[in-house]
Amino acid sequence: MKKVFVAVLAVFIGIAFVTSVSAQSQTDIATKAAKDAAQEKAKAAGDTMKDKATKAATEKVAPAPEKAAPAPAPAPEKKAVTKKAKVRQFAGEVTAVDMAAKTLTAKNKKGDMTFDVTDVKMKAEPKAGDKVTVKYTEKDGKMVAKSVAMKGAKKAVKKEAKPAAEAPAPPK
Repeated sequence: MKKVFVAVLAVFIGIAFVTSVSAQSQTDIATKAAKDAAQEKAKAAGDTMKDKATKAATEKVAPAPEKAAPAPAPAPEKKAVTKKAKVRQFAGEVTAVDMAAKTLTAKNKKGDMTFDVTDVKMKAEPKAGDKVTVKYTEKDGKMVAKSVAMKGAKKAVKKEAKPAAEAPAPPK
């Protein structure tokens, strides 16, 4: 993956240099060519006043009409590839709950796991022995719970005591 990223980065850098060279105006190119020609002419003639010859050559060159060419768009920068955390599921029995530290520990056949339940809204606080299903992601080495569902949670049903049937008053 790193090799691919380096190769792509090298291509973008190469494109950046090529576009900057081709973005020169026609006037700059003509001026440079005239300077080079004047320097070669001065060398051939043995002239010691190279600067005067260069200056005279550049003044004689008429500037080329500039075309209104749009500047090349800069290469888009690649954003860092971020992997979306995979949501996993753990079903087991609660062994410990620490609401001060916002953690829940559960175990199943595979072993014990501790989850961070800081951002989880639970209908009821699980207790040791409750069966739970936890949907979580791994973030910075911690298991961060997204949801905690209690399995087979028995709803406490309050039975209202039926008023005792009024016994008929004894006859007087």
